[in-house]
Amino acid sequence: MLMLLDTPSLYFRAFYGIPESMTAPDGMPVNAVRGLIDMIATLVRKYRPAELVATMDADWRPAFRVAAIPTYKAHRVAHGDTEEVPDTLVPQIPVIERVLDAVGIARLESPGYEADDVIGTLTHAAGGGAVDVVTGDRDLFQLVDDSRPVRILYTARGIRNLQVVDEAFVTAKYGIPGRSYADFATLRGDPSDGLPGVSGVGEKTAAALITRFGSLDALLTALDEGATEGFPAGARTKLAAARDYLRVAPAVVEVAPDAPLPPADLTLPAKPRDPETLVQLADRYDLDSPLNRLLDTLK
Repeated sequence: MLMLLDTPSLYFRAFYGIPESMTAPDGMPVNAVRGLIDMIATLVRKYRPAELVATMDADWRPAFRVAAIPTYKAHRVAHGDTEEVPDTLVPQIPVIERVLDAVGIARLESPGYEADDVIGTLTHAAGGGAVDVVTGDRDLFQLVDDSRPVRILYTARGIRNLQVVDEAFVTAKYGIPGRSYADFATLRGDPSDGLPGVSGVGEKTAAALITRFGSLDALLTALDEGATEGFPAGARTKLAAARDYLRVAPAVVEVAPDAPLPPADLTLPAKPRDPETLVQLADRYDLDSPLNRLLDTLK
């Protein structure tokens, strides 16, 4: 089984879930570093993946998404086009990267793409192999596919109490076919990502439309052909008014299946790739305990 980590989602969760009083000897907070290491140890111990990838954001706000919808993540911009990240988290991210590399866990990113796109690409490339995606981001529900199977291990309730998201979960929660989350999210929108959705179309109407027509493409075909049946009261007018948005939104909402990635060994390591560097990192940032827990799970 291939396990894909939405690493930014996980280290943000660790940062906010563990006190900043967890510091290195020089006083630098390492709460996100320690938390992420412990998360990975817990996941490996419970699920025993054969392959493991820590995916990263090479570009948290890709140009192709901003060109399509300028409001995409605009509310998160700090200055210039950099993401608003807590000052005490910023220096921890390079440490996380160095730890992952020294342990030997594959760390992949793609210029111009988000971690979500790396996950989408690796999931697509896995063919019929089983894939578990660990994330706190609902956007990745669009990858759920029971036939392969691809499922989401959703961290909303914590890493020790993961929700397993499969097609039945998506249907039960949103009232849509299990593989239709991207189409549903396009209609509904997502304020947390700056996606407006169709004005006046909430979750219930979006679910009714996707269930009735089967897909966003089929819905738009019916709309463009002038069909009137199957549209809830007032929805047809709202959809027609949002036609320009609906033309470009799928390219923003859907994760890329073809982000360029370098060759990499995805195999879960049985021992550290660079033990010397790992010892140095452990000493400098006081990471002995979490690293020992992780290394014990790899044996």
